[in-house]
Amino acid sequence: MTLVAGVDSSTQSCKVVVRDAETGRLVREGRAAHPDGTEVHPSHWWTALESALADAGGLDDVAALSVAGQQHGMVCLDEDGAVVREALLWNDTRSAAAASSLTSELGADEWATRIGLVPVASFTITKLRWLAEHEPDNAKRTAAVCLPHDWLTWRLRGTGALSDLVTDRSDASGTGYFDSVTNSYVPELVSLALGRSDVVLPQVLGPAAYVDGPVRLGAGAGDNAAAMLGVGGGVVVSLGTSGVVTATADVRAADPSGIVAGFADATGRYLPLACTLNAARVLDATARMLGVDLATLSDLALSARPGAEGLVLVPYFEGERTPNLPDSTGALHGLTLTNATPANIARAAVEGMLCGLAVGLDALASQGADVTSVRLVGGAAASPAVREIAPSVFGVPVTVPAPGEYVADGAARQAAWTLTGGETPPEWAGADSTRFEADAVPSIRERYADAATKYLSR
Repeated sequence: MTLVAGVDSSTQSCKVVVRDAETGRLVREGRAAHPDGTEVHPSHWWTALESALADAGGLDDVAALSVAGQQHGMVCLDEDGAVVREALLWNDTRSAAAASSLTSELGADEWATRIGLVPVASFTITKLRWLAEHEPDNAKRTAAVCLPHDWLTWRLRGTGALSDLVTDRSDASGTGYFDSVTNSYVPELVSLALGRSDVVLPQVLGPAAYVDGPVRLGAGAGDNAAAMLGVGGGVVVSLGTSGVVTATADVRAADPSGIVAGFADATGRYLPLACTLNAARVLDATARMLGVDLATLSDLALSARPGAEGLVLVPYFEGERTPNLPDSTGALHGLTLTNATPANIARAAVEGMLCGLAVGLDALASQGADVTSVRLVGGAAASPAVREIAPSVFGVPVTVPAPGEYVADGAARQAAWTLTGGETPPEWAGADSTRFEADAVPSIRERYADAATKYLSR
């Protein structure tokens, strides 16, 4: 039996799965935590990867490995390969002003047309502008710029040469300076952000390409592209630290509103995507506020009537990306003496989180996605309340695959692809799924839209 490994180096932790390359059967797995924060020294990712690999039984019998990682971010290296400063993660919003400046300098239409994105604080290009403006000495020291998964793959290679940095289309397409139609970097955009374009950028490998390391190393992928490989396609809503709505397409999205980002996928196609900063942590915070655990929060939410008796939570707890409000906070609307109950607050939290994602579904549909059903994945998809309420908010049936590490699974499937080659990744059996259906409740979306509009007009 030939084994492959997939790595998910996410915001919160590192997960490793080892699978049978032919069938996809899970053989073993491991994990390790990452430190909290929106800026982290990459050495913590390496320590966690080593620990997770050891927990998963090591690589002695593994033929190939691919690393998927949290998208965007910024890892700066000097000419000797040393980390210049702590990496800024995707959810670090300090570059919001830089994003606004970059957008105005070219115009949203031009950004969407040229690279499929309109700058927001998550994207690497905005963090480079912030670096140039606020830490010019570090900007001057920077000889190479890469992303979290690129850096881990490079460390696994072990050469230390900046020229050996590699990436893939999916992660490169989220930087803000890569054209996924021509599959090439756009040096003038790097220069627009950093003030120069002479930095080393990772070589972009094809979907089934590989480089040498302790085992065969695949190109890797951004976490959303890897998750799509892991679940097998469709319209996917992922509820983790962030909330993600995505699908697979043959044409790159070009949305000047910035709601839909025209990313690339991990197979040579495209991955239109809408992202909210606030997802599972909305439920965590609400449970903490009510003094209950997540299971009790779910029970409370299901005990309340749809619409929470008019109570609406606008869940912008950590700022927001969709809409682009990096400095916003959460807000509870419609609170009365009658509806001020733990059950209604719990229900409003679940509905508010899902309504934020429903905005993304609508945006994907406007870009041509066929939103007739949704796959629901991620940590918050384990909540019975989320599963049962989602169809009434989304207005379409919801399928929930069995819990799994779908980002790591997608990376493992890519690793298997490096062994088989060909135009498409190997076919693996899909996970068992449960289907949830319910009548749509338009009033939930209408009240959420009204509350969000009031919030925006403050």
